[in-house]
Amino acid sequence: MNAELWKDIQFAYPAFFWLLLLIPVMIWWFFSTGRKLQGSVQVSSLQGLKGLPVSWKIRFRPLLLVLRVIAFAALVIALARPQTSNTSENIDSEGIDIVLSIDISGSMLAEDLRPNRMEAAKKTAMDFVDSRISDRIGLVIFSGESFTQCPITMDHGVLKQQLMQIRSGMLQDGTAIGMGLATAVDRLRASKAKSKVIVLLTDGVNNTGLVDPLTALEIAKAYKVKVYTVGVGTIGKAPSPATMPDGSIQMQMVDVQIDEPLMKKIATETGGRYFRATDNASLQNIYHEIDKLERTKVEITSYKRYQEHFFPLAIIALACMLLETVLRYTLFRRLP
Repeated sequence: MNAELWKDIQFAYPAFFWLLLLIPVMIWWFFSTGRKLQGSVQVSSLQGLKGLPVSWKIRFRPLLLVLRVIAFAALVIALARPQTSNTSENIDSEGIDIVLSIDISGSMLAEDLRPNRMEAAKKTAMDFVDSRISDRIGLVIFSGESFTQCPITMDHGVLKQQLMQIRSGMLQDGTAIGMGLATAVDRLRASKAKSKVIVLLTDGVNNTGLVDPLTALEIAKAYKVKVYTVGVGTIGKAPSPATMPDGSIQMQMVDVQIDEPLMKKIATETGGRYFRATDNASLQNIYHEIDKLERTKVEITSYKRYQEHFFPLAIIALACMLLETVLRYTLFRRLP
């Protein structure tokens, strides 16, 4: 048996190991009966017998005990059923296709969320991706226009890399909510998934774009896409970076304006929900809530196959018993 195999060995009936406690009894019995069978001669002094050679049969007679103990120990281990297992899993998943549509306009640099809205949105989106191990997810970014940053994919590592790379200024500035929604729907248009979901995150009001938000809403409804909308920003004013005439950047308190009626309409009419994130904790809770609402059905069937390893031990036990028997009635046979 391969020695490396014993690192993963299991025993089906470990209770048999209690029989090993009989080994000391066997040793005691061997030497006890051996003394009884030996003859005795009374002499006045042993001085003259000290130089006599000891027979090799006497020296090697404990070999019979060694063989018997090995045979018994191997038999006990074999009865305990040493075995290794091989487990395989069959995963049956009804995946959901999801597109994250994220606003990257200049206002997403406001610092009412830490360190700012965009970085907070990226972090929570990556945590969300990590929780959706069996779903295909894509990424759309928008400001004054929209762009598919990553098509829907099961390679979440690539998706997270694309998430890390998004920044303000990649696209023309503005807030084209209709474009962000329409592009996300287009990513899901050919999807055969049981459920198609968009998470649309923005911090502003639609003020540009070639597609009106209500038109994009009708397209989403036509393709049976569920939209969860997220408005990001505190209530009232938020510190936001502004470029001064001399080119320097200064923080100014700017009114937070989110078109909540539009966001609620998009979510309600597509079967989704609208959420408002006013800080990092609430944004994380929103993604956790969406994660709970859109659970993927995953069935895992586990198969465990056992491989038995008692046979070599049984062979060792049989070989030792046969050898002990042969030696006992040949080389170590007692004369009558």
